[in-house]
Amino acid sequence: MAEQHSPRSLIVTLYGAYGRSPDGAPLAVAELIRLLDALGVDAPSVRSSVSRLKRRGLLVAERTARGAAGYALSAQARQLLDDGDRRIYAPAPPGIADGWVLAVFTVPESERHKRHLLRSRLGRLGFGTAAPGVWIAPARLREETGHMLRRLELDAYVELFGGAYLGFGATADAVARWWDLPAIAGRYEEFLAVHEPVLRDWEARGEDGGEGGGEGGRERSARDAYRDYLLALDSWRALPYADPGLPAELLPPDWPGGRCAEAFARLHDLLRDPAREFVDGVLSEE
Repeated sequence: MAEQHSPRSLIVTLYGAYGRSPDGAPLAVAELIRLLDALGVDAPSVRSSVSRLKRRGLLVAERTARGAAGYALSAQARQLLDDGDRRIYAPAPPGIADGWVLAVFTVPESERHKRHLLRSRLGRLGFGTAAPGVWIAPARLREETGHMLRRLELDAYVELFGGAYLGFGATADAVARWWDLPAIAGRYEEFLAVHEPVLRDWEARGEDGGEGGGEGGRERSARDAYRDYLLALDSWRALPYADPGLPAELLPPDWPGGRCAEAFARLHDLLRDPAREFVDGVLSEE
């Protein structure tokens, strides 16, 4: 099964994994092109996607220490990536006792475009729809929701509430109404169909003692690790937003989310450091 990876998404994934140095140093355009080439993205697509990300306020044009043209993350992008880390790398579902956050909004008819924007962004964060104008998510999303509302200047239209579900229907039945669980499960299954075979292949390589082949073999292995890791991360990072960490007690018994999270965690443990070797090699080139 083939997956679709847009150049823009891959660039964001690359910055999230390897482009957040403490000093905020930019990545050179030439470095971005080499790193994206390893993922099958050509130079014109990289340049076009970087321009779009700059227009959206996520990348800022800066010169590198060597004077080359480059791009650094904006403060807004860093906040988005920091918020995302809590989902991508620590996706353990909460329990029912952790409660819920409710977003209740009213937007004047004269500003109905903001109503559409609110619905869209709450949906992207993983909120379900409890009733018209009432959206619900696990309580742990409260801080991230506040960041989004303030960033888009939508906080004046929204009231946030925290609490517990008091009935009258079974909570599992309510969750099945608020979220499209079959669609979310389908996305998990798609991830597993593509990336579980990749995981099995890398685990088999480890059991066989690696590829060998001297320096060239190690370089190929690092490049392969980078490619497989970035593609898996690019696919995975959207899933904790589709499923915002719904309590396991409320999900079907054959829910694939746990298996999917375990597969990604194992790929992360196996490939992140070898992939870093490839990235560091590209960034050290003159």
